[in-house]
Amino acid sequence: MLQLCLATAGSVLGATLSEPQNQAFEILAPAQWIVPMVFNSPHSGKIIPESLRQMSRLPVPQLHRSEDSFVDELFSFCLDLGAPLLRALFSRAYLDLNREPYELDPQMFVEALPGFMNVNSPRVLAGLGTLPRIISEGEEIYRGRIPLEEAMTRIENCYRPYHRALTSLIAELHSAMDFSLLIDCHSMPSSSVKHLRAPREGAVDIVLGDRFGAACNRDITGVLEQAFAAEGLNVVRNRPYAGGFITESHGSPRHNRHAVQIEINRALYMDEINMEKTRNYPALQRSLNRVFTKLAEFLPGVDANPASRAAE
Repeated sequence: MLQLCLATAGSVLGATLSEPQNQAFEILAPAQWIVPMVFNSPHSGKIIPESLRQMSRLPVPQLHRSEDSFVDELFSFCLDLGAPLLRALFSRAYLDLNREPYELDPQMFVEALPGFMNVNSPRVLAGLGTLPRIISEGEEIYRGRIPLEEAMTRIENCYRPYHRALTSLIAELHSAMDFSLLIDCHSMPSSSVKHLRAPREGAVDIVLGDRFGAACNRDITGVLEQAFAAEGLNVVRNRPYAGGFITESHGSPRHNRHAVQIEINRALYMDEINMEKTRNYPALQRSLNRVFTKLAEFLPGVDANPASRAAE
């Protein structure tokens, strides 16, 4: 049985935004860490710091549209399952944690960018770098160019502490079990998968991204795929999301380090226009709980007998 060194139960707040009253992220810890998984929700935060409000040409409600709304709540069952959840508290419009630290768009800044920065990645060219230039609907976020110092402050205050926390959780797990599985939790607009053909009739509900087997053992991905299908959900692998920077960074199957990205169709649980939960939300959360309970039983070092767990 594992025990979190950061907390035995409850939550740990980490790092501060530029406004001291706002924390950048939170680690939710189970009473006992008994399954070899770490859950991560980097895009579900809702805090819009004052610096972004002042620089943005968009109203705050529109800035929220890039977020993976309610995803951290959807996956909060992991605490009862016996795994921690790391979640960002700031909005994705402020900083995207699923990018390299310096994937920055030179169009956004007053100064020329240093040569070490990645200015030509497909994500930067799409306006979706570490500091996004646009929200998911294609609207420009900023009134004009911003100082490079603003980007560096966000990276130092939020990005680096978050990734240190995530790396520490995974390292602690791997040290104890010689195995780790990162579940990177996301949601996707229903429009992003309308063009895909699902295994069964109907829309794609779940996209599993394991970077075509490079980030996660295919058997683990297969168990997830079968478990989601047993819940009546349409699942595809790696299309159109094969996994981002986080999955790539923490997945190395040959070293018993696995990472898989879960993308959930937002239409399953929320009104995408009004950004509110629908009545389907509780049922989806129960389905997710059953899926990851099945996965936990498949993983090494997990006692699948609930009675023996309760006796500990």
